[in-house]
Amino acid sequence: MRITAKVDYAVRAVAELAASPEPVVKGELLAERQSIPPKFLENILADLRRAGIVGSQRGADGGYRLARPADAVSIADVIRAVEGPLADVHGTPPEDATYHGAAEHLQRVWVATRAALRSILEEVSIADLVAGRLPEEAERHLAAPDAWSRR
Repeated sequence: MRITAKVDYAVRAVAELAASPEPVVKGELLAERQSIPPKFLENILADLRRAGIVGSQRGADGGYRLARPADAVSIADVIRAVEGPLADVHGTPPEDATYHGAAEHLQRVWVATRAALRSILEEVSIADLVAGRLPEEAERHLAAPDAWSRR
């Protein structure tokens, strides 16, 4: 899985909102706290607002807030809000992909990959992220001998 800057920034911004003691946080402050380019963050926040993950308030006291409790927003929700499905094949769901010959069983690999992504990304809430809690399966993956190796 390639984690784009957009996804990384979106998750960081939502985590910052969840951790903030202020009920509403200005976009500029979010950008500053997480070192996110402000214009890029504006577009991300608009996507998150359309998805119902963040809410906005106009005016001098305006800014952004979580629209739902942090424990009701998963990392997968944030990814889908800014980039679409967790896994697709040429823009279509993996279950709709068809292959022939030696690649005949590739569809099963793509569906299994999506299921593996879901098993982590749908189970980790923004509240978990902020608190540093991960589900057992994620901790198991982190403890694997090659988890931190680049390959």
